Amino acid sequence: MTAPIAASNSTPLERDARLVNARDHRIAPGEIAIGVIIGRTSEFFDFFVYALASVLVFPSVVFPYVDALTGTLYSFALFALAFVARPFGTLLFMWIDRNHGRGVKLTIALFLLGGSTMAIALLPSYNQVGALSAILLGVFRVGQGVALGGAWDGLPSLLSLNAPEDRRGWYAMIPQLGAPLGLLVAIGLFTYFLSFLSQADFLSWGWRYPFFVVLAINVVALFARLRLVATPEFERLFESRELQPSPAFETLFGEWRTILLGAFAPLASFALFHLVTVFPLSWVTLRAGEQPIRFLIIEAGGAVVGVLAMLASGMIADRVGRRAVLGVSAVLIGAYSGFAPQLLNAGGFGETIYMLVGFALLGLAFGQSSGAVNSSFPAQHRYTGAAIVANSAWLLGAGFAPLAALFLASRFGLWSVGAYLLSGAVCTLAALGINKEFARKQG
Repeated sequence: MTAPIAASNSTPLERDARLVNARDHRIAPGEIAIGVIIGRTSEFFDFFVYALASVLVFPSVVFPYVDALTGTLYSFALFALAFVARPFGTLLFMWIDRNHGRGVKLTIALFLLGGSTMAIALLPSYNQVGALSAILLGVFRVGQGVALGGAWDGLPSLLSLNAPEDRRGWYAMIPQLGAPLGLLVAIGLFTYFLSFLSQADFLSWGWRYPFFVVLAINVVALFARLRLVATPEFERLFESRELQPSPAFETLFGEWRTILLGAFAPLASFALFHLVTVFPLSWVTLRAGEQPIRFLIIEAGGAVVGVLAMLASGMIADRVGRRAVLGVSAVLIGAYSGFAPQLLNAGGFGETIYMLVGFALLGLAFGQSSGAVNSSFPAQHRYTGAAIVANSAWLLGAGFAPLAALFLASRFGLWSVGAYLLSGAVCTLAALGINKEFARKQG
């Protein structure tokens, strides 16, 4: 090993962390779970801060020269850039992982994520720099996507491999809790500033504060995750090749069938994900002309329901199997798609029913969507394969969902959003049916 590489390798850091944090005891699944929840909550908080700003801020600040609907569509187009960039981040940071260690990889990824998000907080408006504002926003959004692709640390896989045999469904659910928890924090911050600031002050400076908060949260998450990737158990799994980063293209070409099925298996939950978090906020503020605070409160209530439903999914999966939970929830999402979107035009009561039922179904499905087929990967490809599957699923199922839903709804009506969601449910059922190996292992 050359001197420059040795200097940048995180092995000494991880060895010292093991001595400090894991002396003479085995890291329990519960301790791993805490690190996973902290890490995933910070990522999703970052994610939702941008998502909410795409509806509440960027159409007015970055795209004031077009009508509100077009400005929101432009914002959602930039929103999708992060999902396009995530696979490239995976390729880059897997190389860093293999050559310089997980500590270096994770530190760079999380500071890139926090730095890109903080840069958005300093974004000049269209009135200040013209079209450069949108270009800068797109660049920072790509930075977020590359960082998210690199922030994969294998902790969900470590958690799954260390979970008791009869609690695999419960521990598979734990990483997913980061989504509703991150959403609740983001909603709380935006609701606070919307409540106490005038519209002019909010659009001038108030919206920037949630983005500043991200960096502080990412620093806390970084130390929590570095503590765990430095544990003896993580090193043991790494050395046994169960969590060793393999060359990305070798994994992609060698395990393409499992990757493809893994990307489609959670499509129902990933499509629903944005159709109950981002799209409805845009629809009610644009079409119904409602104040966002009231709907944000409804959405926060839905996120609480989502947490409870995720907890239920873990208990149910341990009784009937993860595949059964995914399949039944996909059927229920398909049924929901036939009537629910129209509720967004039915006033406050209809909106509340749409959100609460939607989050309940999201919790059941999303709670078991993480790594649904990862056990089908051979040990030497599991770590990299899981990362590729995760990023592919987000790209296919969620990246363009707000843009597609708002475009379809504005052109053809809300029934078309239901058809879009139904297609995701069909893809999930098809992937589960095709993957016989997954059915045998998880059923």
